[in-house]
This record gives sequence, C-alpha cells and structure tokens, in this order.
Amino acid sequence: MNPESRLQELGFSLPTPPAAAGAYVPAVRTGNLLYLAGTLPVRDGKIVSLGKVGKEIDLAQAAEAARLCTLNALANAKANLGSLDRVTRVVMVNGFVNGVDGFSDSPKVLNGASEFLLQVFGEAGKHARAAVSVNGLPLGASVEVQIVLEVR
Repeated sequence: MNPESRLQELGFSLPTPPAAAGAYVPAVRTGNLLYLAGTLPVRDGKIVSLGKVGKEIDLAQAAEAARLCTLNALANAKANLGSLDRVTRVVMVNGFVNGVDGFSDSPKVLNGASEFLLQVFGEAGKHARAAVSVNGLPLGASVEVQIVLEVR
C-alpha cells in the first residue's frame, strides 16, 4: 500500500504544506536525500500546541504534537516530490521538545513522530533519531520535528 493511501486509512489527510517562516526553504534535495526543514504543530495556519512540556502540555499532548509536526513535514515532502510513493526510507528524525528545566522524557514525546512514520511507511519508516529537550522553540511551540528521507 502506498503511503498516501495508508494515511487515509489511518484517518489523516495531508494539510497544505507549511510555508517557510524565515530565510530558508521547506525542503532541499541533494542526490537521493530530501532534507525537510523543522516543522511545528500547526493546523489551519495556527500553532495548536503552545508552551512547555511538563507544565502546560502533558506527555500525551506532546506526542500528538510531534505526530502533527510529522504530518506537516510529509506535506512538504509531497510538495517537493509530487508523491510520497517516491520515499524509499525514512533516514533520520530530529526532534526538539520545549520542556521544563530538567525535562528528560523527550524520547517519549518523539515516539509520537516515530510510531506515526512506522504506521505510514512500514519497514521503510524505521529511522535513526535524536530527541532533545530545549528551553524554547519558535513561536512558543511545544515540539519541532525535522526529517531526512531517502527518495527515488
């Protein structure tokens, strides 16, 4: 099954690809790698998960935000590639969590992104990952996700 059909089966549709919010582009392809810029938990043009994880946002909400970030990243991938069928592997996921001081559950938050990619791409969704707690993210978002894909 192709990734876009799998998304529909899971009850998701790709949103309008988020535009760059600064002096960068949403995606850069070099050779067979597609680097996707960090994406935020945006729905209908608005950040839907604001604040610190461990204070205003709990782990379940943060994992959901990571999944939404990933969905937005996939929208940018499709805009660049024309179809998610051209993705042969998810290579790397870098996740940033706006956590309270001492927050150490970033891996649990980023599981929201990783598990989603496995659901969408199956075996090709297995990837390397970094899950980092930070003291702030753009526009006050709770989570940001950046992805590298291998493509044909």
